[in-house]
Amino acid sequence: MVSVDATAAHTSVTPRTRPWWQSIWRHRALYLMAIPGIAYFIIFKYVPMGGLIIAFQDYSPFRGIGGSPWVGFDHFIRFFSESTFVMLLVNTVSVSLLLLVFSFPVPIILALLLNELRSKLFQRSIQTIIYLPHFMSWVIVVSLFYVLLTTDGGSINALLKSWGMDAVPFLTDPNWLRPLYTMQEIWKTAGWGTIIYLAAMTGVDMELYEAAELDGAGRWLQTWHITLPAIRPTIIVMFILAIGDFLELGFEHMFLMLNSLNRDLGEIFDTYVYTAGIQNGQLSYATAVGLFKGLVGLILVIAANRLAKKLGEEGVY
Repeated sequence: MVSVDATAAHTSVTPRTRPWWQSIWRHRALYLMAIPGIAYFIIFKYVPMGGLIIAFQDYSPFRGIGGSPWVGFDHFIRFFSESTFVMLLVNTVSVSLLLLVFSFPVPIILALLLNELRSKLFQRSIQTIIYLPHFMSWVIVVSLFYVLLTTDGGSINALLKSWGMDAVPFLTDPNWLRPLYTMQEIWKTAGWGTIIYLAAMTGVDMELYEAAELDGAGRWLQTWHITLPAIRPTIIVMFILAIGDFLELGFEHMFLMLNSLNRDLGEIFDTYVYTAGIQNGQLSYATAVGLFKGLVGLILVIAANRLAKKLGEEGVY
């Protein structure tokens, strides 16, 4: 009898589920702040997806989407059968692997080093310095490297000549394209990427460090056994997102570095879409190439997320 009464009392005080519109009204301030972000993704990400239909058409701007004839998978078959596909795939994958191996760990390392600084003033000063390149456009970044590395008055080659060494053709030698691309990417993006990891480190319980210090653990052991495990979910999420952009290197950066001497090693999917679609007017063909690249990124994200969950991590979704 007592258990029945207790159950009834518990049921009577259980609040009813609020209607969805009441929940939205209660958190209206948060939804209002989210509107600009939601509008951005709808206007610039989801609405343009309707144009992907021209990948299956012989699209003509004069006829429009409704009047252009359907060609099915002809553009995809053409793309996969051309030798250009192998060149683009090799170039894009090579650069992406370089970024994953060298560029991805740098923000993590920088965040760990900054977290060890005792002086907050010095820490913030270093943060500000390494953040600054993020606010520069790729035009400025590539131009700075050009001024430093050109064989005609460049500071680096002038220094090499003063040491009795020959000038190095950094900008015209194809073998230097990918290392320079990776270095520029690290210099521009590494400082900004540390923000995410530093934010994750603020959630680490300080009592863990105190307990580890009492047990005789030094700073290196505390970093390895406390800090890194604490930010591991963040690292995994960022890695999954980086995998999703595996074929999405960006057009502007590589386009600014291309020239007639390094094009065979520097032509990637993004620059090829511009060349085929804008310069040559093959809009349907270029859309098919872009759709292929997007589908590969989607598959990689899903696969990486499932692998993370199988390993016991949270993943992206």
